[in-house]
Amino acid sequence: MRFWLAIALLAVGLPCLGASRVISLAPSLSEIMVELGATDLLVGRLDGGEPLPELAAVPSIGGYGQLNIERLLSLQPDLILLWPGSVGVAQSEQLRRFNIPTYTAEPQTLDQLFDQIQALAVVLGRAVRGQELTGQLRARLSEMRTRYHRDQPLRVFYQVWDQPLYTLGAGQIINDALAVCGASNVFADLKLPAPQVSIESVLQRNPQVIIASTQAQLDAWKAWPQLDAVKHGCLVLLSDKGLERPSGQMLEATAKLCEQIAP
Repeated sequence: MRFWLAIALLAVGLPCLGASRVISLAPSLSEIMVELGATDLLVGRLDGGEPLPELAAVPSIGGYGQLNIERLLSLQPDLILLWPGSVGVAQSEQLRRFNIPTYTAEPQTLDQLFDQIQALAVVLGRAVRGQELTGQLRARLSEMRTRYHRDQPLRVFYQVWDQPLYTLGAGQIINDALAVCGASNVFADLKLPAPQVSIESVLQRNPQVIIASTQAQLDAWKAWPQLDAVKHGCLVLLSDKGLERPSGQMLEATAKLCEQIAP
């Protein structure tokens, strides 16, 4: 296992061990630091919503699209945790020129997420905690896949925004979360990560379940009673925003979603 992890670390260009001044440029990666018991190594973080209590004392280095490069450099990081899209293209290129070791995380499945948590744990000197955490997560994931399996997955429309109408496309980890729940994203064939779609295309694909983050967004779909989701009352209000933050807690957020759509 440690050999496999070493290969993975080399593949992403990280030092095998020894990171002691870490900056996180994504809320999900900051949460992973907490889950690994490594907040003592975190010297800076990117703002993004309400932080966990464990992160309250960690200095902010800006928000999405407003990264303070000078502040970042003053903290003298020896590892930067990066999520594609959390920093603009120009600033990403600027960071690369500083030659600071960078770990870029963009898991497309829950299994990949757990692999990355375990690999990061090794880099941070928290290998034992990483094995313990990911072992628990994998066992829970296996149980959920068995529990919620369907021979014919439910067709789901996952609404990201309403005006204009956005959904999830291919390569998104939430698609895998839906699969765990015995469901499938009706727009998973679209290559863009967050494509804009039309109401007509949703009607054509006729989802059995519609998931949205506000009741108003769900109520708007009642104007199209021909949709299976509306016809059978399968309009699901997303109860846990943790589904959109790929860290260890995402698994329990997935479990809550499974419970909501199971009937």
